[in-house]
Amino acid sequence: MAATALFAIMLLTLVDVSGRKLLSHSVPGSLELTELLMVAVIFAGLPLVSLRGEHVVFDSLDSFLPRWLQRTQQALVDVFCVLALGGLAYLMWQKAGQMAEYGDTTAQLKIGLGPFVYLMSVLCATTAFVHGLLLFKPVSHHVVGLDDGRAEP
Repeated sequence: MAATALFAIMLLTLVDVSGRKLLSHSVPGSLELTELLMVAVIFAGLPLVSLRGEHVVFDSLDSFLPRWLQRTQQALVDVFCVLALGGLAYLMWQKAGQMAEYGDTTAQLKIGLGPFVYLMSVLCATTAFVHGLLLFKPVSHHVVGLDDGRAEP
């Protein structure tokens, strides 16, 4: 989904800029479409980033901490992510319902916003689920010292 949305953004940008330069006419609503596609790119990427452990991390002190403490710290981070993303998914789901009920749309193209916020909610819940899985079955690229064959210090 993320790759498809990103490709659509690139194609839309190409057509929009080419139309502006060559025909003096841009794609109507291209900014709105780009914003909605960015929602898909960002939120569809969240579960993948979490699973691969590719978040921005502060690891300057890791060399001073024993591996058991690093694993405990990672478990606490995963618990926090489950709670935060689960709560965010719940709030987004409620907001999506309100937006659908009120008929909120984009300004120019009149595209309904509710389905996009529902998608954001589902993808946040999916990311929370991924962090929950990482709590019970951590992977070596996500937790320092796991399955690397080294003994505990």
